[in-house]
Formats: sequence, structure tokens, C-alpha cells
Amino acid sequence: MTPPVPPPTPRRRPTTRRLLAGLAVTLVAALLPTVGAAPAQAAPTLLSQGKPATASSTEGGAFPASAAVDGNTGTRWSSAFSDPQWLRVDLGTRATLTQVTLVWEAAYARAFQIQVSDDGNAWTTVHSTTNGTGGTQTATVSGAGRYVRMYGTQRATGYGYSLWEFQVWGETGGGGPGDPVEPTDPRNPNFGPNTYVFDPSTPTATIQSRLNTIFSQQETNQFGPQRYAVLFKPGNYTADVNLGFFTQVAGLGMSPDDVNLNGHVRVEAFWFGGNATQNFWRAAENLSVTLPAGVQVERWAVSQAAPYRRMHLRGAQNQIQLWNGGDGWSSGGLMADTRIDGLVVSGSQQQWYSRNSEFGNGWTGSVWNMVFQGVAGAPAPHFPNPSHTVIPTTPVVREKPFLYVDGTGEYRVFVPALRANSTGTSWYNKTPAGSSISLADFFIVRPGTTAATINNALAQGKNLLFTPGVHRITEPIQVNRANTVILGLGLATIQADNGTVAMRVADVDGVKVAGIMFEAGTTNSPVLMEVGPTGSAASHATNPTSLHDVFFRIGGPGVGRATTSLVVNSRNVIGDHMWLWRADHGDGIGWSLNTADTGLIVNGDDVTMYGLFVEHYQKYQTIWNGNGGRTYFYQNEMPYDPPNQAAWMNGSTRGYAAYKVADSVTSHQAWGLGSYCYFNVNPSVVAERAYEVPNNPNVRFTNMVTVSLGGVGTINRMINGTGNTVNTANQVAYLPNYP
Repeated sequence: MTPPVPPPTPRRRPTTRRLLAGLAVTLVAALLPTVGAAPAQAAPTLLSQGKPATASSTEGGAFPASAAVDGNTGTRWSSAFSDPQWLRVDLGTRATLTQVTLVWEAAYARAFQIQVSDDGNAWTTVHSTTNGTGGTQTATVSGAGRYVRMYGTQRATGYGYSLWEFQVWGETGGGGPGDPVEPTDPRNPNFGPNTYVFDPSTPTATIQSRLNTIFSQQETNQFGPQRYAVLFKPGNYTADVNLGFFTQVAGLGMSPDDVNLNGHVRVEAFWFGGNATQNFWRAAENLSVTLPAGVQVERWAVSQAAPYRRMHLRGAQNQIQLWNGGDGWSSGGLMADTRIDGLVVSGSQQQWYSRNSEFGNGWTGSVWNMVFQGVAGAPAPHFPNPSHTVIPTTPVVREKPFLYVDGTGEYRVFVPALRANSTGTSWYNKTPAGSSISLADFFIVRPGTTAATINNALAQGKNLLFTPGVHRITEPIQVNRANTVILGLGLATIQADNGTVAMRVADVDGVKVAGIMFEAGTTNSPVLMEVGPTGSAASHATNPTSLHDVFFRIGGPGVGRATTSLVVNSRNVIGDHMWLWRADHGDGIGWSLNTADTGLIVNGDDVTMYGLFVEHYQKYQTIWNGNGGRTYFYQNEMPYDPPNQAAWMNGSTRGYAAYKVADSVTSHQAWGLGSYCYFNVNPSVVAERAYEVPNNPNVRFTNMVTVSLGGVGTINRMINGTGNTVNTANQVAYLPNYP
């Protein structure tokens, strides 16, 4: 086993310092009411509490930057023992500042500055001292900005800088720069040039011509910037929807049956010789389909990031094929909240996850890893022959939010309610539970909109709807408000440029992020998306944050770099279908080009992942540090391209496991996991194991498979030291349970 993954334990301090700290807490309790009092001539607001905070360093995981702005005088930020150091708070919008209060622990600053900035890069000093006294210091300031930091240049002790509280007072607005936030007309929204909305009065020939034009452009367009959404208002249509890359088709009804397409909503693989293993990034949602007379087969030949969600394929005599129907492989995918009246035929699909769906005439087929959860009409569990993992219910889930048009013609977004221990769809023969939000409460983000404008909209309480396209940003999108909805159309893509983090979500209740892809830029980002700051500890059990059809890509269109794609620090987060992918083909790929250590790191407790796909990262693909985690379906390919064994070593261990549960974790469960190797650059490379977990009866893995694809490369053991080797001679291995 490798050393534990969790952050280091904070070092002990001398007894005298603990006594001083206790005295400081007592003094803080007495002083804070006075500190918070407003000047007689004004009524400033405490702006910083609960806002995102970052720091130059921390002494350890117990002393995060967020502790200095949490309003709790028993928690603190503490830095490394060196100069200079800083603590920064993002107010979310520009503010006029009047006062800053610093409540120091025993380790305080002798010399420090208070600085403000509009962009987090260029700083203006609004207060400076070289005679800091520690305790509680209040500085009257005059300045404006969105970001405020304490910049310490000289420590008063041999320790670092340590603040119980960092309080920024003032008024929002600031009278300074800031792009205006365009209002949204919910009856005539501007979805940009790449969203097409049809109603039943649109001529059939017009609809089909547009669909054909989009498909002709997108059939092979894996890595271009083009994105499209095709939306149908309630009614009946005749259309053959053949979906290419980065195209979403969706109905605008409250029920999938409000929109019926007589024809097809299909995906084929003819462009790749019948092989569907690269049919990524497309989506069908919230529609019903009636096949043409005499036709009984619909085809959805896809691999990753191609959800078939909230769909209804009508006709008990019909079937949907999840492959090209006679040739080639497919390597996906997801079906969720969907009703198939007839039969599902998986064919050559290597793995598939079906959740909360209904199959009228059942399912046939199996290759390596088929998982069914809360599915009516699922096959019997018989792992590994056939390799069907069947889980009767879904413990806690929220379906993906969706756009619809109500009976008055107003665009709204429906946010499904949380469901517990559920089976079947949320809508078939029932009324969906949830809430509805007018599109007037959304800021519509079109390509070219700056992150500053997006953050201004969020600070004004707006939700976000990203239109189809690539949205390039140079500073983080900061989501601070509970219950914020962020919805993408046409697989809208947020690209992190200049090494920025693309999105940060505060440790708050009920944020929903759906239908978004995060793309790494050429300058390395430390992380593309962060859910909750480091040290997040609040329970969100009754209203968790959820991520739906959220995808990540490192390389492919060109060089992309990000150390980690997604970090989940908050508790109770739900992942509902995610693909985290370091590119194995395309442009800008190579061991030293599209560099990326890890796909997913989970630090929060009680996090649940449904349909998790993580591929080709250069170290651990997935690291799970939180307790109470659950994963239902996991698909992984190890990196194809280690140049040799020496380049891919974890200390003295050959390679990195795909799924690492930290040694400190005491409870974790996972069902239906597949990990594959294909070391085509150097087939002599060996991965010592696929899954690496603590030996604990409450850490349980159920129904696992490893595969050496084509016998190219070796995985020596399945989990820890258990399980058969897969290599050229023995290419597939199964293990039903561990321990």
C-alpha cells in the first residue's frame, strides 16, 4: 500500500502558545460586538463572511483560508512559517470599503498591508503598518475592489500568520468597472446563433434541412469549436435526427411525451467504419420518438459523454440498439430517467449504466460491465456471466434540470426534486416533483462574455444558462449562492485560459451544474472545477449540490494541461454522469504535452457518484479521501502512453491504480467497476493493480472487471493483492466481491 493520501496532520505547538490562543478566543468574544458596530454617519455591511477565500499557504488541512471568513471565532487560517504570506477574499462583486478588522491568533503580523483589486492581479494598498500589535486590529480604509487581501511582510513570532477572523466592511457597488448584466426576456430569449428552436408551424423541410446541415458539419468534428442545440416546442413533428459531435436535441415540454418526433433520434458509426468507440459528446433529452411505419430499430451507437436522458421510445414492438448493429465496438454510455416500451439490445457495448428507467420488454446483451440501478425491466443479476450488476433502488438522486416552455409561452427551467430509494422514471404516468424558475431569473451567457460579467450576474442572484459554444475565461467563475442553477445548451464548453481555475462552488446548499464541459487551456490549471473550498465541513444531506452531464477534457483540440480536473470538498455532493478524459487521440497529445495527474479527488464525506467515467490520467485516476462515499458504475482506461515503466512508477509500485481509496477511510462502497489497460506506446508497461483500498470490512467493492485491451499491456492484480493478472494470454478477469 502507498502512504495515506489525506492532508498532513497539523504539527503540535508549545503549551504556552495554546494558552495564548485560548486567551485570544476569550478576547475575541468580548470585542467582536464593538468591532462590528457601524460608524455613526454610515451603515456598512460585513461583506466577507462566507465568501471564497484563498491563501498563499496553509500550515495544514485543519487551518484553511475559509476559516478566517466563516464567522466562527474558534476556527482560524494559519500560514506556513515564512515571509511574505497573504490571505485573500473574493467579495463576488465590486464594493466600496470602509473598514477591515483582523482578529489575530497569537501568531500575528508585525508588518502587513491591506490591498484591494478589481481582477485579483493588480493590487492597490489602502492600509499599511510596520507596527502591528496583534489581538483585534481595526483599520479604517478608503478604496474599492472585488478582491481584498492581507499581505504580510514581517511576522511577529517564529510561527506563521494566523487569523481567527478577517472582516471586510463596506457597501457593494463601488462605482467602478464592471460589465453590465443583460436582462433576459423569458418569452423571447437570445440563445445565440447556434441554438435552433422549432415549433409545429415550422415546415418539415426547413427542420430537416437544418438537421442535415448540422450533421454534415458535425459527423466527424470531434475537436472543433462548433456547438449546437436543436430544441422542439411541444407538438408533433416528422424528423430524422442523426446526431453528430457536440449536438444536443431536446424537447421543450414538461414531459417527454409533450414533444413527439415521428422518425428517429439516432447515432450511427458509419463515419468510423462501424466502430462507435469515438462517438462522444452528444445528447438526446426530453423527447418521445415514434419510429416510421415498418421500422422497428432505433440505433444509439455511442461511447462516453452521450446521454440518452428523459427519453421515451414508443412501441412495444420496437428495440433500441446500443451499437452499430452488426459491426464494430461501442464503449459507453448512459440511459437515465427513460422509458423504452420495447427491448434494449446492447450488442457490442463494452459497458453501460442504466439508472431509473423502464424497459417494457427488458434488456438483452452483455460484454464486460452492465449496471442497472432502479430500473424496471432490468435483467436478473448474474455477474460475471453475464456481467449484469443489478441494484434495486437509487438511494438519493436529483434528475437533471431542463429547459421548457409553459402554456403561456414563457421559457422556464424545471429543477427536479431530490428522490430517495427510487425506481423507474420521474415522469412516466406521474407528475414530476420539483420547482420551476423563470428564465427571467437567468443570465444567458454567450461566447465572449467575460468571467467578470458572469460573476456580476451571479452576485446579483442570477442563475446561468450557457449557450452553445466555447466560453474562454481567465478568472474563476465563482458560485456563492445556495440553489444556483447553471445549465448548458449544446454541450457548452468553458475553457480555462492562463492557468485559471474554471469554476469554484462555495460550500452551500443545492447548487446544480448541468450540461457543461470544462476544457483545459495550454497553461496548466491546478484544477478545472472545485466544489467547496478546502476544509468544507457543513452537511448538505437535505439539499446537496449535484453535477449532471458534466464533462472534462485535457487535450484533443490542442495542448491542454490541468493537474486535477475536479476536486469535491463539500459533503453530500451527487455526481450524475461525468466523463473526465485526458485525451488519447487528437492534437496536442503526448506524455509530456497534455499533462494531467488525476481526474477526480473527493475530500468530502458522503459523496455519491452515479455513472463515473475517468480515463487516461497520469497518476491515480480517482482519489477518494472522504468517508461514506459510494460509486455506482465506474469505467476507466489507464493512460495509453507511458513511454516506459520508469516513467510510470508510484514510488516502488509499478504504475498507479485507477481507483484509490485513502488508507484513512473507514467506510466506502462501489458497485460495477471496470478498468482497462492499453499500453500501446510500450506494451511491456505493467500496472500493479486496478483498485487500491484499505482492508476494512466497511470498505466494500462489488462486481469488478479488468481487461487488457487486445492483450496490449498488463494489470497484475485486480484489487490490492487479489485477483487474476490480465495480459496477452489472459485478457479479462472478474472478481465479484472484495473483501
